[in-house]
Amino acid sequence: MSEVFVNGRFVERSEASVGAFDAGLMHAVGLFETMTATATPDGVVVRDMDEHLDRLQSSAAELGLSNDLRTGPLGEAVVETVKRSGHAKARVRLTITGGDLNLLRSSGRGGMTPTIVIDAQPATAYPETMFTKGVMATIADAKANPLDPTAGHKTLNYWWRLRELQKAAGSGAGEAIVLQVSNHLCGGCVSNVFAVRGNTLTTPIAHGEEQEVGGKGAIPSPVLPGITRARVLGEAKKMGLEVERRMMGVADLLDADEVFLTNSSWGVLPVTRIEAEVVGSGEVGEVARSLRERVAEDRAG
Repeated sequence: MSEVFVNGRFVERSEASVGAFDAGLMHAVGLFETMTATATPDGVVVRDMDEHLDRLQSSAAELGLSNDLRTGPLGEAVVETVKRSGHAKARVRLTITGGDLNLLRSSGRGGMTPTIVIDAQPATAYPETMFTKGVMATIADAKANPLDPTAGHKTLNYWWRLRELQKAAGSGAGEAIVLQVSNHLCGGCVSNVFAVRGNTLTTPIAHGEEQEVGGKGAIPSPVLPGITRARVLGEAKKMGLEVERRMMGVADLLDADEVFLTNSSWGVLPVTRIEAEVVGSGEVGEVARSLRERVAEDRAG
């Protein structure tokens, strides 16, 4: 039986637990990262682990969860969790919460002592037709608020996203696209969004990029700075594409030649319909296909 890492030790899955008064359970105070891993003859390879852990560390500090996360030991624990899981290909979830609220209150300290849980499950198997035929996406009813200080971070508050995903699945869609309260694009419920028109690849400005792209005084962005998003932007430049990060609307998707979504689990996922509207030719485009292959090759390397 595979083991789960909980606060510095490995326990059997049936014994893995957190306290009833943990801040993650009581108030959804916490962050998480989802990674993919492969067991090779030379050891465990965790895809983009450094980037995931750096993002986690940065969010934990910015949101006041912890200034003391050490990515080195966390990475070692991730690799060891995958080894103990016995899975050749794994989906790894690293969760950090605000810890036990009772301990926080009784200690009188200003900071939290986080709860850390790492679990490895078999990697998700997606139907190949998702990538060869593309998927439909719906427009979510819920909207992201750029003035929410937790927006743009991978927090535990995923309930509203999961509800939108359930509604999308009920319509036969593979993802729901979320707008900001200003009706600018945010991204998918669990993904970043891209549009291709001519030789230009466009994606919304992500959290942390506001001043770089929009200059001093730019409004905050609720867009998660996705790990695969960053990789795709780099690969697109290598392909000779013009790359834009800017405020986008639904019209940018409907007028695009191609639309696709990215996350660490599926890589690049083409979108061929947005509700009743066909995207481009209605078939998977060459840019999405090429970027998917490049990302897949890099994953194997």
